[in-house]
Amino acid sequence: MAMDGKQKTLVQTVGVVALMGGLAWASVPFYDWFCRVTGFGGETSVAESGSDVILDQTIKVRFDASTDRDMPWEFKPVERKMEIRLGETGLAFFEAYNPTDHPIAGSAAYNVTPFDAGGYFTKIDCFCFEEQILQPGERVQMPVTFYVDPDIINDRDAKHIEQITLSYTFYEIDMPEQQAKAEIGQPAKTNLN
Repeated sequence: MAMDGKQKTLVQTVGVVALMGGLAWASVPFYDWFCRVTGFGGETSVAESGSDVILDQTIKVRFDASTDRDMPWEFKPVERKMEIRLGETGLAFFEAYNPTDHPIAGSAAYNVTPFDAGGYFTKIDCFCFEEQILQPGERVQMPVTFYVDPDIINDRDAKHIEQITLSYTFYEIDMPEQQAKAEIGQPAKTNLN
């Protein structure tokens, strides 16, 4: 049975809508992957250990901290700037304080500027990899271990960068279920599987 013109147009329209929906669904994970691989948008790299190569060339790393306007924490870098050699492992601390009378959970978003340096700024360990919970009046220092990949000197756009800024913004998130139940005195469910 052959389709008439209206049926063919309808099938093509449904096909285009389905294709566009599929592309929209896939765009977020694809964009996230693209940023992690290329450093686009200031996305950093992650490594299990430090660099095998350390150069004599140095670079300044500046640290910036802020909170979302609805986040009541105080949050700041302990040290605002350091100078390290390319490939050398650096350790920086950020301080967070919960001035409220109740526990607050937070998650940190981060980026690196200039964006060309994002793919070369490599985190080994970071407080931003996990959510953080601060009790009332609690003050903590949270570490980030990192290095700047020596391959930055081979990038025609990034090799002239003299300073990199690592920025974090903390956002309030919902309290994890076990923590929330503990706060109101209910036993938390334990998964035995």
